[in-house]
Amino acid sequence: MAAIKSKETKEVAFTNRDKVFWPDEGYTKGDVIDYYNTVYPHIIKYMKDRPESLFRTPSGIKGQGFFQKDAGLQAPEWVKSVPLYSESAVKEINYIICNDKRTLLYLANLGCIEMNPWNSRLKKLDNPDYLVLDLDPSEKNTFEQVIDTALVIKDLLDKGGVTSYPKTSGATGIHIYVPLGAKYTYDQAKDFAHVIATMANEQIPAFTSLDRSLAKRGKDKIYIDFLQNRKGQTLACAYSLRPKPGATVSTPLEWKEVRKGLSPSDFTFKNIMSRIEKKGDLFAGVLLKGIDMKKCLKKLTE
Repeated sequence: MAAIKSKETKEVAFTNRDKVFWPDEGYTKGDVIDYYNTVYPHIIKYMKDRPESLFRTPSGIKGQGFFQKDAGLQAPEWVKSVPLYSESAVKEINYIICNDKRTLLYLANLGCIEMNPWNSRLKKLDNPDYLVLDLDPSEKNTFEQVIDTALVIKDLLDKGGVTSYPKTSGATGIHIYVPLGAKYTYDQAKDFAHVIATMANEQIPAFTSLDRSLAKRGKDKIYIDFLQNRKGQTLACAYSLRPKPGATVSTPLEWKEVRKGLSPSDFTFKNIMSRIEKKGDLFAGVLLKGIDMKKCLKKLTE
């Protein structure tokens, strides 16, 4: 066992820090814990006051990962949780709320390589702070096609007078966020995202689809996922590690970086802190004033 000693962590204890999570690179569970200890000031703003859907990979990236939504009986008394009824589980689930460093490091010690908070916060659980379009490529898509899709969506949002914020998924896709300022419901966010996704698909039907089923869309279509804008749906948040080769990080981007040559593997836990020091938090705008959907839709249909 080891401990990171500070006022913020109050000697949170860790187990199996030397356990290898990335066999090819030799990165360990301790590396995950140390990364979140360092990135905490930047990631916490995208986690605070949000229910967490825990995705645990206690055996590392080549082991079987699993979702755990309930805090469980083993959580320390200082881990905050909130009971919320789940229609899919048909029961109340005690979702962990990560508002401080010791809770974040507790999650890392559970084997949560990635962090998956809700789009809404406790005070307005039915009103997301942002909507997201998740560009999810299929087997035969290139990342250049993902980039092309992202740029089509950006142009549409620009036409609607909307400032959008891209980030790498940390895997094979790109996430595009639009601030809502908790002014709209999840259904409204989903419907608006559906409109944008449909318009983008109409421009590039050769390699995009709105069909969630891989069997139906085939292996050469990027799924423009607008259904992530449903209550309880989650994605890896900004600055989250991913259980992928290279220990990639879901990284906020400048739109000028979304061009040929960009690769999700460019951003890992080894270089993300120097990037933040150089560029600052490129994602901060997603938590600011939200868009006016009606004005945007009017501009798009003019």
